Amino acid sequence: MASRVLVRCLRVLCRASSQAPAVTSRLPNVSAEVHRPSLWPTVGERLMCEGRTVKTVDGFLAMPKQTQLDELLDKAAEPEDILQAWAEVSGTANQAAAALKRWTYLVIKTKGRFKEQPPELLEDPRLKDILNTLSQEVSLVWNSNLVSALQGLWIINRPPSDPVLNSVQTETLWRIRRLSVKQLGHLIDWGAGRKEQEDVAIVNAALKQLELRWTEITDVKTLCVLMPKGERMPPTLLDRLEDKALELAESFSAEDIRKVCVSLAAQSRRSVPLFRALSYHLLQKSSLDFTTPLMLDIAFAYGKLNFHQTQVFQRLASELLPRVPELYPGEVVRLAKSFGFLKWLNFPLFEAFAEHYISNNARYSLHQLSNLLMTFARLGFQPSKGDAFYTMVHPSLKDSFSKLEPFLRTDVAWSLCVLQQARPQYLIPLLQEKHISTLAERAPSQRENYRLKLLHIAATLQLEHPGSFNTKTSQTALAALRRDGPSPALTPIQTSLRETLHSLVDNGTDALRVGVDTLYGWTFDCEMVVDSDNKPVTLLSFKAPHLSNGGGDEPLPEGARRIAFVAWEFPNFVSKSKDLLGRYVMMKRHLQLAGFITVEVPFFDWLQLKSNYQKVSYLKDKIGKAVAEDMAK
Repeated sequence: MASRVLVRCLRVLCRASSQAPAVTSRLPNVSAEVHRPSLWPTVGERLMCEGRTVKTVDGFLAMPKQTQLDELLDKAAEPEDILQAWAEVSGTANQAAAALKRWTYLVIKTKGRFKEQPPELLEDPRLKDILNTLSQEVSLVWNSNLVSALQGLWIINRPPSDPVLNSVQTETLWRIRRLSVKQLGHLIDWGAGRKEQEDVAIVNAALKQLELRWTEITDVKTLCVLMPKGERMPPTLLDRLEDKALELAESFSAEDIRKVCVSLAAQSRRSVPLFRALSYHLLQKSSLDFTTPLMLDIAFAYGKLNFHQTQVFQRLASELLPRVPELYPGEVVRLAKSFGFLKWLNFPLFEAFAEHYISNNARYSLHQLSNLLMTFARLGFQPSKGDAFYTMVHPSLKDSFSKLEPFLRTDVAWSLCVLQQARPQYLIPLLQEKHISTLAERAPSQRENYRLKLLHIAATLQLEHPGSFNTKTSQTALAALRRDGPSPALTPIQTSLRETLHSLVDNGTDALRVGVDTLYGWTFDCEMVVDSDNKPVTLLSFKAPHLSNGGGDEPLPEGARRIAFVAWEFPNFVSKSKDLLGRYVMMKRHLQLAGFITVEVPFFDWLQLKSNYQKVSYLKDKIGKAVAEDMAK
C-alpha cells in the first residue's frame, strides 16, 4: 500500500513538473529529489501492481516490422523456397522457428508424409543452419513459434538425442507456465502419442497447467482440440471440459458439435446434459451444415452411447432420405447399424436402404450385406419390395455363406430366421458338433447368447421346416452350451403378472407353470391350460413336448388349449413405437407353431391397471379374445 501511494505521488509530481512550472517553484525540495529514469517515457503511467504493458503507437499495438525474410517466407510455395530464402537472407532464432514451421508444412502439402521422404531431405546444409540458429538462441524465440518449432521437430522425427530437439524441449518446459491455454492445447494434441521421456514430461506438465487454468478456455477451437485427448487426462479435468463445453455450446458450429460428440463416444462418456444442449443447437443449424460425414458421425455417436433424441433422428432422416441414392454401401450400412443400436425405425429411410441394395447389390461386400441383414432382423423390418430384395440376397449368400467366420455365420443365419428367409442349407451345418464346440469357446456372456441363437435356429428347422433335419441328433452337442449362471432377476411387471395369475387360478399351483424354459430357447412368464369354457385346469399330468423333461403322460384333452403369458417390457419394443423388435416377433411365431395361444401383456397397458380386480379382469378378457381369434383361424 505504501509503495502504491508513493508511486501515485510521483506521478502527480511528474505531471506537475512538465505542465505547470509555477508549481515546481513552490516545491523545490521535493522536485529536486525526483530522478526520472531514462526509460520512464516508454513505460508510461503504470502502477507497480499492474501487469506488463505493450508499447503502443497511436493506440495500436506496436508490432515488429516485417523483414525481407518474413516476406519471403510468407510468399513461399515450395519447401525449396524456404531454404533458398534462408540462404539469401539469414535471420534470428525466432525467424528460424517460423521458417522450420513453414518448411514442414510445405513438405507435407507438396510431397506427402515425412516417412515417405528420402533421408537426404534432412541433410540439406541450409536446413541444418536453420536448426543450428534455432538451437543457439532458443531463449529469444516467441512462445507461439517455440511451440510450432517443437511440433516441426516432432514431425520430421528428430531422434531423442538430437541437441536441437533437446534445447527446444528444455526451453518449452521452462516456459510451460507462461504459455497460453491455446498453446498448451496444441502441445497436448501433438504430443499425446509421443513415447520419449522428455515428450511425456512436456505433455504431463501441459496437462497439469491446463487442470489449474481450465477456466481460461474461452474459445471453442481449443476445446475441440482437447476433448478428443481425454484418455490422457484425469477424470476431473474431463468433467471440467464437459462443463466448459456446456457453457460454450451456443457458439458451436455443426462441425464442432460433430467433433465433440465423436470424442465423447470414443471415450464412452455419456454426458446427458451436454448431449441435450448439443442436440438442441444442432437442430438450429441449416440444411447446408448437415453434410453426409456429419450425419454419419452423429448417428454413430448417439448409437454408441445409446442416447435417444427423437427430434435429432427425425431431422437426420429427413436430410438423409434424398441423399441415399448417392451414398456408398459402407455409409448405408453404418447408418443402418447406428439406428439399429438405437432401436429406432424410420420406415421411409429403411425402405430407401433396401432400395439402395436392390440397385447396387454388386457393390456390397459380404460383410456389408451381413450387417444390413442383422440390422433389419434386430428391428423386425420387412421391406415392401421384399421379393426383389431377397431375390438378390440369396444368390449373394449361396456361394460365400460358408466362408464367414463361425460367429458371424451364426448371427446371419439367426437374422434370416427372424426375417423368415432361412433355408435349411444355411441352418443344418450350424447344428453340427464341430460348429457348436467352436461357439462354446467364447466367454460365458457371449456363450449364453450363442446358445440361445442355436436353439432358435434348431427351433426354426423343427417348427418351420419340419422333416428337413432330425434335431434330436444335435441335442447332445447343444447340451454343451448349457446356461451359465443364475436366471435373470424378475422385473416388477413380471412379478405383478405372476401374482395376478395366481389369484386368477385361486392360488392353485397345479394349474399354473411359471418361468417356462422351453427347448426352443424361449422363456416365457407363465403357462396355463384352459378347457372349452376357458377355465384353468391342472396341467402337470399333461404331456409338454416343449419342456426338456416332457411333462406328464396324458395327452391334452379335446377342446383344451395351452396359453402362454408373455410380459412385454419397454426394451422389447422399437423406440417410440408399439411394434416388437424382430427377436420377439420370432418368439411369438415359434410359440404359436408349438401349439400355444399367446396372451401378450405389454407394459403400457399393464401399468395403467391399479387394482388386482382390474388386472384379473384384464387377463380374463385377453384370454377370451385370444381363444376366440384362435378358433376363428
